[in-house]
Amino acid sequence: MPTLPNANPCIANRPAQAVVAWCALGALLLSGCASAERYQAARLPAKFAAPPVENVRRVDLSQLANLSLSSEMIDRGDILGVTIATDYAALPTTTVPVRVGEDGHATIPQIGRVELAGLKLEEAEQIIAAAGVARNLFRNPHVTVTLQRRQMNRITVIGAVEKTGVVRLPRGSSSLLEALVEAGGLSKDAGPDVEIRRARDSLAPPTPELPLKDQVAKNDVQLASHTSAPTGTARVQLISLTESIEPGDPRHRLGDGDVVMVHRRVPKPIHVIGLVNKPDQYELPYNQEVRVLDALAMAGDRTMQAADRVLIIRQVKDREEPIQIEVSVNEAKARGAANIRLAPGDIVSVEETPTTIVLSTLQRVVRVAIGGSIGLL
Repeated sequence: MPTLPNANPCIANRPAQAVVAWCALGALLLSGCASAERYQAARLPAKFAAPPVENVRRVDLSQLANLSLSSEMIDRGDILGVTIATDYAALPTTTVPVRVGEDGHATIPQIGRVELAGLKLEEAEQIIAAAGVARNLFRNPHVTVTLQRRQMNRITVIGAVEKTGVVRLPRGSSSLLEALVEAGGLSKDAGPDVEIRRARDSLAPPTPELPLKDQVAKNDVQLASHTSAPTGTARVQLISLTESIEPGDPRHRLGDGDVVMVHRRVPKPIHVIGLVNKPDQYELPYNQEVRVLDALAMAGDRTMQAADRVLIIRQVKDREEPIQIEVSVNEAKARGAANIRLAPGDIVSVEETPTTIVLSTLQRVVRVAIGGSIGLL
């Protein structure tokens, strides 16, 4: 700073013009024109507002359970135990293991092929008995069907879950919900997006826009085309856990060899600079929003209570230049609209003002004066 005329070596006796000079310099620095667009916090356009923080762990995942089958529902690949007791004393009564084929049919000894997939055990008993009578094989058979072994799918679950690895699920209950439950649930850094990589031999989920019979036909075409692809190819689906989920959404059905990856949420840190006690970058907590006053608290508050002007520098998607948002600390304390939510990557700067420059200068003058007085003693 240039030496003022007739300056006394004792800084404590500087004339009031020095304070005026500091104020003029501060005003000059603060009057510089910025190229970025500037908005008041309370009147920030909605398109520039920080997105709300989605707490994925509070999402009602039970709505994914609509695809799970009953524990007594027969599915393709299951092995059943079939016992037929007839009124013919010459025929032995034995329990025969029967596998349900991929087409949903099972070959029952003495009766032949019967479609059983999708039926409960009691319904399967009635269907088998009716088939035996209709084919003139028995007059009044008594049929018992038991489930001996489920067809299991091996699903790999990775990413933001508590326990990554391979889980085994019954074919009829191989849903996204069951896979997440078996993996211990979502971890605290889980994001809303889940990626499902379909195995080469995994059945594609039906297309919701088509009627059921057309879905099956289209799936057959896709499957035939898919199996002829080179080894290692896979179809990928991206699902958001926070989107509206329709009951029975086929996208959540999993097949043998599918891979479920829950994306992690790694938000950019915010930077708090300027007139704060601990200027630094700070990580955003998971599943919890951070507002302007929260950021100041992270940085140990302002160096002086008169520092009321805060400037938030925010990079907006699809814009080269960032925007600037002016916030008054006093207004943020008095009105919630001014205490705006911060976005990942925001820069929070507590700005110099003519008032803070004057107060800072006076503080330095007082410190130097006191120090000089002590030295003279």
